[in-house]
Amino acid sequence: MAINTIKWKNNRVILLDQRLLPDKEVYRSYRDYTKLALAIREMVIRGAPAIGVAAAMGVALGAHWVKGKNFDREVERTFTVFAKTRPTAVNLYWALERMRRVYAEKRSQGVDSVKRHLKEEAQRIFEEDIATNRLLGKFGAKLLKNGSHILTTCNAGALATAGYGTALGVIRAMKESGKQVDVLVNETRPYLQGARLTAWELKKDKIPVTLITDNMVGYVMQRNSLDAVIVGCDRVAANGDVANKIGTYMIAVLARKHKIPFYVACPTSTIDPKCPTGDGIPIEERDVREVTHFFGYPIAPRGIRVLNPAFDITHHELISAIITEKGIITPPYSQNLRAHVRHS
Repeated sequence: MAINTIKWKNNRVILLDQRLLPDKEVYRSYRDYTKLALAIREMVIRGAPAIGVAAAMGVALGAHWVKGKNFDREVERTFTVFAKTRPTAVNLYWALERMRRVYAEKRSQGVDSVKRHLKEEAQRIFEEDIATNRLLGKFGAKLLKNGSHILTTCNAGALATAGYGTALGVIRAMKESGKQVDVLVNETRPYLQGARLTAWELKKDKIPVTLITDNMVGYVMQRNSLDAVIVGCDRVAANGDVANKIGTYMIAVLARKHKIPFYVACPTSTIDPKCPTGDGIPIEERDVREVTHFFGYPIAPRGIRVLNPAFDITHHELISAIITEKGIITPPYSQNLRAHVRHS
């Protein structure tokens, strides 16, 4: 089942508004790159690979609609605007760097030429993301036996990427290879990406899925009903520490306690060799209303102090393997990640 998360059409960027799922499937069209950047910040589109694709298309969009003598200044502004949208996902900066290289290499050929090349590069990033997810899905599927019961958190599916997915890419690849798989997904407070998005994707794909609340994970593991945990991520540090949706660290600790393999699925663009450890990964702090309100309705006392980090850091010692489009990375991560990125 194909999910159109993002696409370029008629010199506009089209996004599936994920804030309205699963109740409504609404597509929004963006001609103004500043409104597209706001859409990223406000979670119309989310997920590290999808954010990278959206930013690349945003640069191409901004360049396409520039008129007059201020072309270079306006294009530079697009890079600045998108770089400030979501600080944790390294795919954002990876995609922007690719677009910046194209801009620098093609600028001497004239404005029309550089506009065309920026569109082409954004489309390449989009297409490569889907191909990458399919490859890592095949590698991950080989790790898991037929009939596996798998827990995933948040959403690392087609909605978090250009299509197919990372953690859900592994699950989709299992189904495509003929293996039976049964998935548990926790609701993923406070934004409910598990309940609203992952459960929706799996149900559409007719993959057996059971929804649980976040505080049921320990209970499920204690009853020996899980074979593996698979999650996506927003950044992998050079030592193998991983930033992913808040609550991932808790799940990883529980998985280690109960001897359940804990796998991370991500493209190599999510690996940040310049970041030595998870301590150097910036953690986005989001609007307190995500915690104090539920679909606009208050559920907490007015004026209460709120902590709302969007991500946490899972230490590399808790990770059984990292699944990428280049293969499976196992410990020691400091050594094997470096070799993996070098040969990518």
